[in-house]
Amino acid sequence: MTQPAAALSTDAKTQIVEALNQSVAETAVTTMLAQNFHWNVKGMAFGPLHEMFQKIYEDHFVAQDDLAERIKALDAHAEGTLAGMIARSKVQENDGHATDKQMIKMMLDAQETLAATLAGCGEIASKHGDTLTEDLCIARGQEHEKLAWFLRSHLA
Repeated sequence: MTQPAAALSTDAKTQIVEALNQSVAETAVTTMLAQNFHWNVKGMAFGPLHEMFQKIYEDHFVAQDDLAERIKALDAHAEGTLAGMIARSKVQENDGHATDKQMIKMMLDAQETLAATLAGCGEIASKHGDTLTEDLCIARGQEHEKLAWFLRSHLA
């Protein structure tokens, strides 16, 4: 049964918000990773990779906001510090000293991590009847799986 945000139990909100904050953190770290790679990529595939990394960080910047706004709609606190996001994230930073293939592989791993995190968040939301969060997680997870496919295709 679908539950409006106001009808969710405190425990349900806590679980959903924790999963959403995890999603925001990983999206934020991946946003910066993509921007870093956008700035520092070089090699024969510079043009298309430079453009692809830009599309990723622009997409992810908007996604961070969508996820954080869902947290606020649940009347909770959205983690907003870089240190907090980095500490929480399963996606790791990189200093940008990597080959183009290493960058692609790291970004692929990040996209797969994000897809898995969002799938888990969606399952938690579904368990509690929060279809709006579930739908958001499904849509974002699909985007990350599509990006993973694009990145994987560069490594084939």
